[in-house]
Order: sequence, then structure tokens, then C-alpha cells
Amino acid sequence: MNKPQPPSASNFIKQVIEADLASGKHKAVVTRFPPEPNGYLHFGHAKSIVLNFELAKRYGGRCNLRFDDTNPEKEEQEYVDSIEEMVRWLGYDYGKALYASDYFDFMYECAEHLLQAGLAYVDSQTPEEMQHNRGSFTEAGRNSPYRDRTPEENLRLLRSMKGGKYPDGAHVLRARIDMASPNINMRDPALYRIKHAEHHRTGDKWCIYPMYTYAHPIEDAVEGVSHSLCTLEFEDQRPFYDWLLDNLAQGGLVKRPLPQQIEFARLNLTHVLLSKRKLIQLVEERHVDGWDDPRLPTLAGARRRGYTPEGFRRFAERIGVSKANQLIDFGVLEDCMREHLNEIAPRRMAVLDPLKLVITNYPAGKEELVEVPNHPQKPEMGRRQVPLSGELWIEREDYQDTPPKGYFRLYPGNTVRLRYGYVVKCVGYDNATDSVRCEYFADSRSGTAGADKYKVKGNIHWVSVRHAHACEVRLYDRLFQAEHPQGVEHLNEHSMKTIAAQLEPGLKNETSDTAVQFERHGYFIADRGGAFNRTVTLRDSWTAQKT
Repeated sequence: MNKPQPPSASNFIKQVIEADLASGKHKAVVTRFPPEPNGYLHFGHAKSIVLNFELAKRYGGRCNLRFDDTNPEKEEQEYVDSIEEMVRWLGYDYGKALYASDYFDFMYECAEHLLQAGLAYVDSQTPEEMQHNRGSFTEAGRNSPYRDRTPEENLRLLRSMKGGKYPDGAHVLRARIDMASPNINMRDPALYRIKHAEHHRTGDKWCIYPMYTYAHPIEDAVEGVSHSLCTLEFEDQRPFYDWLLDNLAQGGLVKRPLPQQIEFARLNLTHVLLSKRKLIQLVEERHVDGWDDPRLPTLAGARRRGYTPEGFRRFAERIGVSKANQLIDFGVLEDCMREHLNEIAPRRMAVLDPLKLVITNYPAGKEELVEVPNHPQKPEMGRRQVPLSGELWIEREDYQDTPPKGYFRLYPGNTVRLRYGYVVKCVGYDNATDSVRCEYFADSRSGTAGADKYKVKGNIHWVSVRHAHACEVRLYDRLFQAEHPQGVEHLNEHSMKTIAAQLEPGLKNETSDTAVQFERHGYFIADRGGAFNRTVTLRDSWTAQKT
């Protein structure tokens, strides 16, 4: 089993681009992010989006958002809208979105050219016959009995296919390369198949559709892409990519310099599954609450959980780009989010496991406002006022009848400071009311003259009972308990815990685009319905569990 590896900040693609610019091979850098609109984007897509857009920005170029919509049966406008929304959320302006279907007419023109040049043919074998004759890694393929059809006959058949004369599967347009090639992908790969299906953009105009491996290089060439960045599973497809574009360039259909395909390792994270099939299973079997469930590794779920675009950019930079597959510990992503949230998140007081504290000598009916900083390290973020009264909510773990050694919070006879407020002395616990009883020192309020004379080791946060905002809070954890999950059998049954918390009153009007730090608890974000979701804890608790 692969072990998580420390991330590498290297990026070999930068070296390729800089060499190409220096040699004059390319005068401008054009990249593209080409998702198929058949699902929701996930963390792996975030790596690709950041890589392509940031490289283009670094070298003064552009990155196209292009939808590879060549498979009409699986593609929907819902996915197009979601993808565009997520790319914008990550902070990238792509101008006008492009589509493979924009080029269907030109792709067909290229197909007729290949037929007339003797570089393609219409194959009428059954799918089973084609599979059998393709050979294997140790056995060469066998030529189709239809491989030597004349260009005229091939052209007639292709036009009849386009005209809707034949049912699905009756014919396939194939490149005419080499059935004995050691690279199986070069053994006369399919270019077009018959598919009587309505397309979400072109309707029923077409009943033949290009294969992705045929469409992709043509799209790159039409758009003037200089560096076409793909994950490693496309490495064996590169010879066909180059073969197709070179032949189309020789025929004058595309211009040189031609795009260059470069492969890099896809994202592999511990405790995460990025398989679309397995993500669909999680949603359809209701192991999660839809595609934007904060536990899912989708970008819609990440946004709802409170992950930030800047956190994803830091993550992409930290893990770098490699030619070799790496397994990255999920904690690296969490650290990047934690670092950014620590910089931007205002601090708030929230009690997640409430226990009432009663200040017995606090004047009846009295309440006052305590001024507290929004961020202790960032005075420019200002201050706010929080109400304080004689009855407060504190964390249940902040009181013990019989404390262990080194415990500095509340227990009978001990004194602590209420954060930003007074010093109180614990006088005991009232079982009848399930509350801690304390007395306060009226001259000990933080920031006042003489408050420094009180030396205490404990400092606890609180929320005024009278003013508290009672709220549902969801504590999210990793969806899979196993470091290398295989499926639903490795789900973490404790991946979400819902609790009833007491929050300082200002949080009642918090919006979903604002991250906050609940002091001592972690980073949270408001969710629909007014609940709060925990984005990430203050520290990595999983590493501590493993050690």
C-alpha cells in the first residue's frame, strides 16, 4: 500500500513552458480546463483548474474553460452551470465558455479529409469483432476486412452515417494507422460512432459524435492552445494526439505550431475517493446529503463546508506538479485551509457543550457590554461589543468536581478569568439546577485599573445566557475512516455530529460567505437554515491519533 508522501513544490511544466518561450516555439501561453459536463467538480479538478489558470496568468497568457460535450447521453446543462459557478468561485475569469460542440462541423470536415487522404476508413465489424481483432499487449492486432475500402466508398458510408441511415453500432469511423503497433491506442482508434441521441446544445442535428480522443486535439488546435495539460492516464494517447494534428496540419486544416500535450500526476489524497462512480453511489444510496454535502470531496461540498479558494491555491502550490503518482495526506489540504482561515476569520465566542455558570453576587438584572477584538493579531479588523450578565454558558469540560493534576479551569475553590471579563471564584456545583456557582471580583474586569493584581492560570470563554443565540452546529470529520478507502464499507460513522450550541448574539445574522473562528473550537461557516458547519479544527487531530 502506498504511503502518504511529503508534498513537493516542484513544477516541471514551468520549465517546459519557459524553454518553449525562450526558443520561440510558442509566442504566447494558452492553456485550457476541459471538463466533460456529466457531473460535479471535485478536489482533483481544483488542482487542474488552479494549475492551468495560474500558469496562464504567470506567463501573461490565457486559459480557456472548454466543455468537452461529445457524449450527449450523459451531459446536462445542470452540470455546465455548476462547473462555471465553481471555476468563478475559485477566482478565475475565463471570458466566454467554449464547447467541443462549437467545432462539430469542423471536426466532421477533418474526418472527410482523413478519409480522402487514405488515413481513415469506415469499419462495419461488430463491437465484439473489433475487440477481438484489436489484439493484446502481447499479441498484434489484425486488420479489419473493411480496412481497404476505397476513399469514395468510405466517404459515401460516412455521409450516410451522418444522414441517419444506420442504427447505433452499425459502423464506426476509424483512423488508419497500424494494427501491429505496440501502443494499442495506435491500432486504428475510433474517431466517430453512431449515436442517435439528442445533444443538450445541438439538439438532434447530429447522429454521429466524435470520440473524445479525436475531438480533444482538434479543439486544442482550433483554440491555439500551446500546452495541453492532462493527467497521466492520457500519456499513451499522446502519440495519436500528435499523429492526428500532424496530418491535419499537413492537409492545411490546422496551423503550426501545434499544441503540446504534457501529462502530470493526478491528485491522490488519503481518506478520499474521487471516483465518479463511487461518488454517485454515495449520493444515490443516501450515505451523504446530495452533491454539496460538506463531507464530499466535491467543490460544491467544499464551499458549503467553508473551504476557501485561496486554500485550494495554496494546496496546489504546496503539492507541486509531478510526473510520478503521489499519495498526499489529507492533512496537507486541511493545513492550507487552516492557514488561510487563521488570517481572515474573525474570532467569535461559542459554547458547543453548554453548562450554566451562575455568578451569585452579580447584581440582579445587571448586564454590561464587554469590548473584544475581532482578531487578536489584526487590530485593523476592529473590535466588537459582547453582552455579559450574571448567568453565562460555559463549556462543560471547563468544570470538574475533582480535577486532575495540571487542570487550571473551574473546580471548587479555584479562580479563573472569564475571557475579556471578570475573574471569578468557583464556590461549587448545584446538582438541582445543573449549574456551576461562582462569585466575581467587581474590580477585576479586563482592561480596568487594578485588574492586573489578579493572577490566574485559567482563562475560559463564555456566552451570556440571556443574549445567547441557540443554534444547530454540525461537526464534520473525514468521510472515510480508512486511509485508503475502497468504498462504502470504509465510511466513517462519526463523520458528522449535530449538536445544540450557544453562540454570542452577533452570530445570529452571520452570512454563508463569512468564515469565523469559534475560539478554542476551530473554523466555522454559516449554512442554509441558519446552522453552522465546522470547516476544520484548530489543530490536526488525525495526526495525533496515528501517533
